Amino acid sequence: MVLAAMAVTVIATAGCTLPAFAPEDDSAAPGTSAGSAPPAVPGTQAQWTPCPEVPQKLVGQGASGMAYDCASVAVPQDWNAPQGGKTYTVAMIRVRSEDQTDRVGSLLINPGGPGGSGIELAIYLSYGQTLGGLPTEITNKFDIIGFDPRGVGRSSPVKCISNADQDASFAMEPDPASEEAFQQAVALNQRIGNECGRKYGDQLTNFSTEQAAHDMDAIRTAVGDQKTTYLGFSYGTLLGATYAQLFPDKVRALVLDGAVDPKLDTIASSETQAKGFERAFTNFTTWCKANATRCPISADPRKAVTDALAKAQASPLKGTDGREATSGWVFLSVISSLYTETGWVRLARAIDDLQGGNPEGVFDLADEYADRKPDGSYSNLFDANYTVNCADSAETLTIDRIRQLQSDWRKKYPLFGASMAVGMMPCVFWPAKRDPYPTGTANGAPPIVVVGTTGDPATPYENTAHLAGMLGTGHVLTWEGEGHTAYPSTSCIVTAVDRYLIDLQVPQQGLRCPAR
Repeated sequence: MVLAAMAVTVIATAGCTLPAFAPEDDSAAPGTSAGSAPPAVPGTQAQWTPCPEVPQKLVGQGASGMAYDCASVAVPQDWNAPQGGKTYTVAMIRVRSEDQTDRVGSLLINPGGPGGSGIELAIYLSYGQTLGGLPTEITNKFDIIGFDPRGVGRSSPVKCISNADQDASFAMEPDPASEEAFQQAVALNQRIGNECGRKYGDQLTNFSTEQAAHDMDAIRTAVGDQKTTYLGFSYGTLLGATYAQLFPDKVRALVLDGAVDPKLDTIASSETQAKGFERAFTNFTTWCKANATRCPISADPRKAVTDALAKAQASPLKGTDGREATSGWVFLSVISSLYTETGWVRLARAIDDLQGGNPEGVFDLADEYADRKPDGSYSNLFDANYTVNCADSAETLTIDRIRQLQSDWRKKYPLFGASMAVGMMPCVFWPAKRDPYPTGTANGAPPIVVVGTTGDPATPYENTAHLAGMLGTGHVLTWEGEGHTAYPSTSCIVTAVDRYLIDLQVPQQGLRCPAR
């Protein structure tokens, strides 16, 4: 079991995630089954119930020396009108080491997305640093609190995209150049928007990032902390930054790893991501050429991938489950592989196998991205992602504008530009009011550590200083590495982050950690 190779995803609709582990059962929250404690209400402490079955179901067994307890918080559906009576249930898990001494408090974590399960990330991170989890220095000082934000996983999940429409979306040509193919993409996104609106109506607005940030403060009370200590990855940096603006006096320490730039609009954010993926893919090709024994497509990696996309578009191979490995699935495998350097090896093998008539490696990478189960069903990762991103989006795009950007970005970013433009389409048809997050300073908050990775494809390094500057109290910590997010990848990053989380020792100004 190698937890550092957790399934990673990127959402082209201006969101981006680190690990996203969907629950087996979207309808049930741990800690709320028959005979367990009822949800706490804001202002009261949670009633924890042992739940070893949650890690057992996810991984097969819990980590040695760790206890797992579950609880939930009942939060107002709309924090702007909290007296309305209607609530959502926010599910949590607490991981506590039997070796815990001199407890500092709770460490609240979020994996990103939006749509990633913090409950499942907490479980994966509980297995220790040798397996890609948290250092013992952290688990010995903190309770690790994972939570699924409202609308995600086990927390009143949004589910309104059919498995068939998910398959169609991922299989779709990444750059639908012809008018017929483009209009098929329009029709699919319009159908998804209509179905989500039919099922949830005005509630869709309530799943915004600002509403979820209010839930975080209810969690702070529920776990019994005076102030919040938080570790947020990717979209989790936006959630953490929003919390810092709303509750600056309740912040103890925030680590924001893989920064989203809140001041970028949808178009600018998507273009930045297209640029980031082009850069990461170029880094992959450089590595591939220098490592021929590990990269069977080393002669010309970019050509091998572009040829594979073209061939898949013209005559896709069939996988063992009957699916056709269309250009959409191949493109998804490329996106998925760029999140970690270990993904580079897998991509090279998958493209080489595809050239030899075997698409299974492509499907493995793509299914990790999509959170698609072997039976063809999906978690609610993308349902939640669309819902939160569209609730957050301040501007209204048009299909004509997207079509124009598709053409422009195809020239600027040959492999990823057109797809990132088309990826903005869902919110054009989103049938709900918007609730944009704040983009100001966190006046009164203590120093906040913002971590950036120079080779990050999904949240490009340039975002790091922008987020730190916006908050006003941000301190940049740099990892000169590849992949999405940095902690806990190297000893330099681990030492700096751990000292901050435990002792509130801010990393030295301008600290840059080497790749290895």
